[in-house]
Amino acid sequence: MTGAMYAAVAGMKSHMNKLNVIGNNVANVNTYGYKTGRATFTESLYTSVRTGSNGTTAIGGTNPAQIGYGCQISTIDLDMSTKNYVPTGGPLHCMINGDGFLMVGDKNSAINGADAVKDLNLSRVGDLSFDANGYLVDGRGNVVYGFVTATGVNGSGSADYANGGNANQTAGVSTELVPIRLPMASVAGATGANAPAYEGSAVYPYVDAAGKTHDATTNVPAADAKRIQLESVSIDATGKITGINKATDETVVVGYVAIASVDNPNGVTHTEGPYYRALGGAGDVRVATVGNTVKGYLNNKAPGAANPADLISGTGGTKLVPNGLESSGTDIANEFSEMITTQRGYQANTRIITVTDSMLEEMVNIKR
Repeated sequence: MTGAMYAAVAGMKSHMNKLNVIGNNVANVNTYGYKTGRATFTESLYTSVRTGSNGTTAIGGTNPAQIGYGCQISTIDLDMSTKNYVPTGGPLHCMINGDGFLMVGDKNSAINGADAVKDLNLSRVGDLSFDANGYLVDGRGNVVYGFVTATGVNGSGSADYANGGNANQTAGVSTELVPIRLPMASVAGATGANAPAYEGSAVYPYVDAAGKTHDATTNVPAADAKRIQLESVSIDATGKITGINKATDETVVVGYVAIASVDNPNGVTHTEGPYYRALGGAGDVRVATVGNTVKGYLNNKAPGAANPADLISGTGGTKLVPNGLESSGTDIANEFSEMITTQRGYQANTRIITVTDSMLEEMVNIKR
């Protein structure tokens, strides 16, 4: 008899956990980039009152007889599909339309290959801006990773070792995944073949023979090291960040935002706030750019020396939509419907406990 009570208790716990998921969805109805959770139930343990049989030459077979002990949470799934576009007017705000994530972390994360990308946080919220130190950051102050304009790279995306990254070289795009940061600003009195033409001109980073990207400080003494100041800064549908240098009126391409693609977007693990990690269930992580605008292998590796997993891929149909963010995935009408059915399920389970208690009371009263 108490089995019914235990089953009802299990049902109450399961419905309470589902209500927790619904409550979190409703609480985040206006949270940009929020992905809703969906709780599903599965049957719990069974005990066999009688086993089944296949029958004999004389009698027919019988089906097994089993009694269940309630239900339990089976899955809590994330709905990672793209939601509606919300215009915000932010010049560096962007929405990811399709699969993919922005990669954010601290300034010292060392990305040595495709596997190390898993150490970065993944985010769908593109509320980006440049901070006082010239870093591209999200709304929580984490730096955004991508590919910056640099000298010392050749057209194939690998390091141009012969020239060593001189400041007068034509700037390309370094394929080392680094925090996106504004270039340095040249100072007065810079001389020599590598000196920028004007004071305040962008002094791009350079790529050394090992494929590492460094600030080019030849024409920017440490005491005077400053970043250029941009106006009319923007991000386009490919993730390219451009602006007008206030000192020289020249157009500066800062770099490209990188996009992380995972085998199973619904399998990422929520960590805190808007961030995810590609842990168990997500599969492999690939570094990509929208429209395959940055070609080559990670860390400026030459094709013959690179691991195929380090190839920078495209994003398929995924694009960035500038000047806005992705709305919350919460559907209030659906959540309220789920809340009502969950409440009634919880209520029904409490009635089972009440009825079981009454039957136990009658059993005890037999003694009187």
